[in-house]
Amino acid sequence: MDLSIFFAGTGGSQPTLRRGMPGAVIRRGSDRILIDCGEGTQRQLVRSVGLAELDEVFITHLHADHWLGLPGLLKTFDLRGRETPLTVHGPRGLAELISDVTKHSGRVSYPLHVNEVQPGEVIERDGYEIAVVPVQHRGTCYAYVLYELERPGVFDPAAARARGVPEGPAWGRLQRGETVDGVSPADVMGPPRPGRKLTFSGDTRPCEALEIAAHGSDVLVHEGTFGIEDAERAHETGHSTGTQAAGLARAAQVKLLALNHISIRYLPRVIRDEAREIFANTVVPRDFDVIDVPLPERGEPELIRWEDQPAEASLGSAT
Repeated sequence: MDLSIFFAGTGGSQPTLRRGMPGAVIRRGSDRILIDCGEGTQRQLVRSVGLAELDEVFITHLHADHWLGLPGLLKTFDLRGRETPLTVHGPRGLAELISDVTKHSGRVSYPLHVNEVQPGEVIERDGYEIAVVPVQHRGTCYAYVLYELERPGVFDPAAARARGVPEGPAWGRLQRGETVDGVSPADVMGPPRPGRKLTFSGDTRPCEALEIAAHGSDVLVHEGTFGIEDAERAHETGHSTGTQAAGLARAAQVKLLALNHISIRYLPRVIRDEAREIFANTVVPRDFDVIDVPLPERGEPELIRWEDQPAEASLGSAT
C-alpha cells in the first residue's frame, strides 16, 4: 500500500513567494489526512495536486498560522456539494473556534465533527493508528504519530508442503490466520513484519515525550524554525533550531528527518546544513515536494521534488 507525505506549505509564521503556511497531506492508500491548515492551504492544493475529498484534518495547535486556512477549506467542500462526513481533530478550544468562524463563513451541509483530542489518545483506523503526543510550545500543542499495525510474516510454501498442506485454497486460509488440518499459521509463516511510522512534531521545543514517541520513525517531520545562533530565541518562543531537531532525530533513531516551519530569517539550505552536521539524513522539503515511504523491505524514505514528480500526480478528486 502506498504511503507518502505531500507538503502543501513549509514556511513559518509568514508566507513567502516560495513557501506557504503549514500544511501537509498524508496519503495512505485511498486515505487523505491533512496535518495543519495554514492560511491558503486549499489554494496551495488547487495549484498543485488538486483539492481532494480529505478524510480527516488534524490541527496541532490553535496559533493562527496553523488553522487560518480551515474556514475557507470547510466552506469550499460545502460549495462543492460534499456529503461525506469530515472530522477535524485538535486541542481543547477547537470546537469553539470552528463554531465561531462558521457563524461568519457560513454553516456547512455535510456532517462536520470536531474531536478535541487528549494527550495519549489513540485514534484507530483501518490498518493503522494515530497517537496524540503533547509537546512543549506556548499553550497546548500536540504531535501526531501515525503507525501501521504489524503485517503477517512471509508465507513459506516449502514449509507448507513439508507438513502435507496441498497448494490451493488451504494456503490462503493459513495466510489468513486459520489452522488447516492441524497445521497452524505459525508453522508456515515467518515472523510478523513491522509497519511504517510517521511523526509530525507541530511547533515545539525539543522534548523527551516527542523523542520517545518518534522512536524508530521512518520519517520525522519536525519544525526547524531557527538557526543555531538563535537557540535562546527558539527556547523563549517554544520553537526548535534545525540542529536541535537533528539531535532529537538521532536520539530517536529515525530514518529520515524533514525540517519544516522555516523562518523567513534564514535560507533553508543553511538550516539543512547545520542539521546535517548532527544527523546526515536530513532534508528540507519545499512546497509541493513529496516524501515517499515504501514498505521497509522495499527501500528507504525518499524526498521527491515537485519538478520530478509525474505530471499526473494528484491527491484524487481534484478541482
